Amino acid sequence: MKVTIEDIKDGEEEEIIVRCRHISPEITQLLNKLKAGELLIAYIDNEVHRVHPSDVYYIEAVNNRTFLYGANSVYESKHKLYELEDILQESDFLRVSKSFIVSLDKIKSFSPVLSGRLEAVLVNGERIIISRQYVNTVKERLGV
Repeated sequence: MKVTIEDIKDGEEEEIIVRCRHISPEITQLLNKLKAGELLIAYIDNEVHRVHPSDVYYIEAVNNRTFLYGANSVYESKHKLYELEDILQESDFLRVSKSFIVSLDKIKSFSPVLSGRLEAVLVNGERIIISRQYVNTVKERLGV
């Protein structure tokens, strides 16, 4: 793979162009890493907000709606949960149940609960249940 970096003039917009014969898994991974640094578009009422992923504690899907929870705000996203999971897959976000994605950076502690599940306590005090099918992945990503 060839990589070319060009200097641009003042006032020109930065851009990334990917030229390929087909989209390989490596290119998909690279694109996801680039997208992970992007701001997320979310809404409070009719106001559009640009939210940095590092400001999001967790994402929840409820009644076909998706919500981003920050320290002091709850935003609604037009994306489905699986779309946000794809966008954020190369970051510190991880699916922990059918309806939750959590920022691993925001987990303060976790402890076992019934049926092989875990309860995660976030730095803001909120508690999220980690489904048993995701427990091993969470422990692996946290190095436990």
